This record gives sequence, C-alpha cells and structure tokens, in this order.
Amino acid sequence: MIKTEKKRLMRTRKRISQKRPHFARFESWRFVRLKDQWRKPKGVDNHMRIQNRGWPRVVKPGYRGPRAVRGLHPSGYEEVMVYNVGDLSLIDVETQVARIGGSVGTKKRVAILTEAISQKIKVLNPGRALDLVEKEEETEDNEKEADAE
Repeated sequence: MIKTEKKRLMRTRKRISQKRPHFARFESWRFVRLKDQWRKPKGVDNHMRIQNRGWPRVVKPGYRGPRAVRGLHPSGYEEVMVYNVGDLSLIDVETQVARIGGSVGTKKRVAILTEAISQKIKVLNPGRALDLVEKEEETEDNEKEADAE
C-alpha cells in the first residue's frame, strides 16, 4: 500500500472511531451484576435488538474502519508480539513494530531492547528497562573514554 493512501485511510479510521458510539450491553446501566462489555441482545421483545429509537445503538458492519488499516497501531505500523531476542528477526523494520509481552521479565526485556536498538526496530512498550539500557550504554562509553586516556 502506498504511504499517502495509508495515511488517508488512517485519518478516515480516526474520524470513524470518533463518531462510533460506545456499545453497551443491554441494561448494563441498570444492573450492577452486568458488565458494560458488549453482548448481542437476543430477547424476543428486546428494544435494542429491534433497534427502537431511544435505545443504545447495536454493533453493525457500518461502524468498522477501512479494511486495509484495520488492526494497525495508531502510528500506522503492524504490531508484532516479542517474547525473546529471536523474535526480533521476524520483524520488518519498514512496516512492523515490536510489543514486548507482559510476561517477559526485566533481564530479558533489557536484552530485547538492546538488540532492537542495534537493529533500529521501534518498541511500543520499552518501560523502565529502557533506562537500564541507557545506563549500560553510558557506562560503556565512560569505560571507552577512560581506556583512550
């Protein structure tokens, strides 16, 4: 897909998302035991299913965004989950970005970040491990300067 076309579709998706209503479960505002997450109304006389005026909107295909940019990160890149350093080799730098898995610990996260920086891969959630990587780089630079003197 051409870059200009992708930008246009991303803007269209953003505009559609801003108009999209919050789809609430039927009468979730009335009962505490019902969560606000969407469930399709299935009752015979259900006002939402019949789509009566004055009742919340029902999920329909018309509320979706453009197919070409569906599922992309707001930056326009495709997200790839990374759990170890080897997963970084699967990433295309032009179209994809890395998101480190939540179960990855600090030690492995630092290793992933250092490798991502060397391969010029963008990471969406570097977290506090980025500070550790920067500190390591500073200490390496200081050691090199001390050796040069």
